[in-house]
Amino acid sequence: MNYRTLGKTGLQVSEIGYGAWGIGKTSWIGANDDESLQALRKAIDLGLNFIDTALVYGNGHSEQLVGRIVKERSEEIYIASKIPAKNYQWPAQAGVPVEETYPGDHIIASTETSLRNLGLETIDIQQFHVWSDEWVGKGDWLEAVSRLKQQGKIRFFGVSINDHQPENAIKLIESGVVDTVQVIYNIFDQSPEDSLLPACEKHNVGVIVRVPLDEGGLTGRITPESTFEQGDFRKDYFRGNRTKEVYERVEQIASDLNISVDQMAETSLRYILSHPAVSTVIPGMRSISNVERNCEVGDGRGLPQDQVDKLKAHRWIRNFYKA
Repeated sequence: MNYRTLGKTGLQVSEIGYGAWGIGKTSWIGANDDESLQALRKAIDLGLNFIDTALVYGNGHSEQLVGRIVKERSEEIYIASKIPAKNYQWPAQAGVPVEETYPGDHIIASTETSLRNLGLETIDIQQFHVWSDEWVGKGDWLEAVSRLKQQGKIRFFGVSINDHQPENAIKLIESGVVDTVQVIYNIFDQSPEDSLLPACEKHNVGVIVRVPLDEGGLTGRITPESTFEQGDFRKDYFRGNRTKEVYERVEQIASDLNISVDQMAETSLRYILSHPAVSTVIPGMRSISNVERNCEVGDGRGLPQDQVDKLKAHRWIRNFYKA
């Protein structure tokens, strides 16, 4: 496993991190605690040292599983979690004041709950689960974050940027108060390359990439015949004609790069890791086979430049999270 510096935090994190949403048993169907724990153990055995979870993933269940693993391991494992907005709105809505989303008392109370779930004294990176640049310089959120740092309850502060809104954190980055950002970035959504990633490089902000495989769309395993169980959020994400659209685009990518569809997951991860601003990529992994497949990519090698260049033509502007 290769390691990269997570911006100004100085932490050396594995190129492949662990996205722990799927093990929280909400929105994803079929999560099994024993299998999830085995997958986490295997990932750490393979050198993974960065796990991203959140208070709302299974109402703390994901954090609890992560905490169990951290307790039983001797390796240094970096944990990132997230605080939901007090109004529980995803994504953050324009015009909503920060007093309704991240008041100081909510930040502190949520962090205390996450610490109890994790069984830890300190969270390495505590993030806001949504963000709006309208909140820079307003409210008492920064004072609460500073207090948690001073008390040793969190080491660093980050935000998870709204889905497909990478420019909605530039002002925060330029303010100098944020240590990391988490953003959707993949072959389809290349928009972070326009402004966000250059800003992160300039201000030495660590970049955590989520949804690297487009909720499965870039694995090559989504076909026009794919179906999803009731309760699985992908039933809505890939509704209507979307599975066919995704399948056809993936087939075109594979054709342009002269690779097999089976190589799409690896290609997708390597595309992201080819950008120097990226610190770590956090695919969801609920099985040992997925862990093994993804961790193999964390070997310090990006894509050949000719393949990176060809993939620029496959940018796809859309938002499947919206109705």
